[in-house]
Amino acid sequence: MLLEFLKKYRLPLIVGSVLLATFVFYSLNLRNKEKSNAVERMVMTVMAPVCDGITGVTRLLDRIWTDYAALVNVRSENRKLRETISVLNRRVMDANEAVAANERLRKLLEMKTTLRIPSVTASIIGEDGAPWFKTVLIDRGSANGLQEGMPVVAADGVVGLVVKASTNSARVQLLTDHASGIAGVIQRSRARGVVKGMGGGKCGLEFTLREDDVKIGDFVETSGVGGIFPKGLPVGEITMVRKGDYGIFQTIEIRPAVNLARLEEVIVLVTRKP
Repeated sequence: MLLEFLKKYRLPLIVGSVLLATFVFYSLNLRNKEKSNAVERMVMTVMAPVCDGITGVTRLLDRIWTDYAALVNVRSENRKLRETISVLNRRVMDANEAVAANERLRKLLEMKTTLRIPSVTASIIGEDGAPWFKTVLIDRGSANGLQEGMPVVAADGVVGLVVKASTNSARVQLLTDHASGIAGVIQRSRARGVVKGMGGGKCGLEFTLREDDVKIGDFVETSGVGGIFPKGLPVGEITMVRKGDYGIFQTIEIRPAVNLARLEEVIVLVTRKP
């Protein structure tokens, strides 16, 4: 067994024995520190590249470890920075939302002050987007004095009418609903008509005579006829005028003054039915 082991590993054993003998001999000659002998010089010559290599490998490993530690720290810092940025973005969004809400409420307050009519401010809490019927649900009801037939407005103009009121909520029919009808007048020429819902976010001005002065860009407001809406509330802008070859009326389309798709708060005018 020993003979087989020596045969199998004879080269490593020889090299190891030579190196060991060299180190032993070198150590025994360390007493003579004033000058080096030939063996010392040989050992130094042989071992210098090895030591340089070991030093280089050590430095490389140290640099790799340092870079790895720095990378771990950078990743940790990046994660913390992303979390901080996320928190700051949420705060900015909340602040922007608060500013926008304050601006909307400021405009509503100005509208309430201008109207000088008892009113209730409400928020939109739901909507019905059916093709032919367009209504929204608000968070105020009969407990707040709301009744069917009361007009609803926003800071920019007319919204619609209360068509159903429960204790703590009410349904508002928008002016774009096909069943809606509001007496209107063209601000510039004072031509009259009835604002009817057309769906798709648009209205039409019906029963306006062919000879009436109507132009694209004219503004339509409430006429006050019928006693439901106060006179002079903005309804919308005329976007299309067509006079056919036959008939006594014009075909007129209106873009509502209020952006109904982004409506969030409204004012219900607490009026009594005439």
